[in-house]
Amino acid sequence: MLLELAQWLAKDIRVFNVFNYITLRAVLACLTALVISFVIGPAVIRKLTAYKIGQAVRDDGPVSHLAKAGTPTMGGALILVAVTLTTLLWADLGNRFVWIVSWVTLAFGAVGWIDDYRKVVHRDPKGLSAKAKFFWQSVIGVAAAWYIAFSTNLPAQTEFIVPFFKQIAYPLGTVGFIIMTYLVIVGTSNAVNLTDGLDGLAIMPTVMIAGALGIFAYVAGHAVFAKYLGFPFIPGAGELAVFCGALAGAGLAFLWFNAYPAEVFMGDVGALALGAALGTIAVIVRQEIVLFIMGGVFVVETLSVVLQVASFKLTGRRILRMAPLHHHYELKGWKENQVVVRFWIITMMLVLVGLSTLKLR
Repeated sequence: MLLELAQWLAKDIRVFNVFNYITLRAVLACLTALVISFVIGPAVIRKLTAYKIGQAVRDDGPVSHLAKAGTPTMGGALILVAVTLTTLLWADLGNRFVWIVSWVTLAFGAVGWIDDYRKVVHRDPKGLSAKAKFFWQSVIGVAAAWYIAFSTNLPAQTEFIVPFFKQIAYPLGTVGFIIMTYLVIVGTSNAVNLTDGLDGLAIMPTVMIAGALGIFAYVAGHAVFAKYLGFPFIPGAGELAVFCGALAGAGLAFLWFNAYPAEVFMGDVGALALGAALGTIAVIVRQEIVLFIMGGVFVVETLSVVLQVASFKLTGRRILRMAPLHHHYELKGWKENQVVVRFWIITMMLVLVGLSTLKLR
């Protein structure tokens, strides 16, 4: 929207040509989303509190969590509003990648919203059933995978790239690409959702990974940089850096309210949407393994749940005191802030490893 206005003004005033630079618009998107979230955040929290949209707390979890009961949830809607408005303001609205990522983000957010609404408003502890939730996630994931697969122009845009190696890339074919894309989008969405169990635990890794993916998107969409670094050139992918900037800015602002002790929780409406957004961007810029590396905390949290359930069903014993993993460390005596900050530090290191694949190839 503002890009089109700047381009129109640039016909007479050359200084407005500066807004054609993706890097500038990515920075402005980050700041805009930050401001929008700070401005409307308190009002959103007051509304959620007034409507008594409070978080239910597991009575079998850490005792310290019982005090969190009633804290407003569904605050992820704040992130989605800020990201959507900012993207509409600063991104190139003629870019198909911007629209597909935005659509997937909002669609997964809608699934999370229904689940949260049933839990906290209708007081249905089950919310949206696991089967129904997975069904709608699958519908959205397959639709997105199908669209991305048939909107590619070159075979290299559907290859499975192995980081740290320039010449190792496996052609997936249309069917293989659709299956992999579906798994990445749905898997990342659920992984972020499982991690979102402590104040600030999920949002800061999301911000860091979004920022890193913005760099990968810019490189993939820049013909010169892509060729120099050995990446497939994906025309239009660079515009996703603007979306990533918006996501990072909105996430940082949300952390202001979500930091311990949290004034609001993001709920499924935020966690499912943010995970799906990261997965979709990673697929478009062909960095699925890099996402797996940078999102190591999300991966381990998910594996901890899978292994805990499998162990209990097969042997009747639990391998962890409680799953996901962050609760296990709490029950071992770690303070909540210790768990959160240490997981942030691990994510920061993993993101740096992921970024090193830009050159170490």
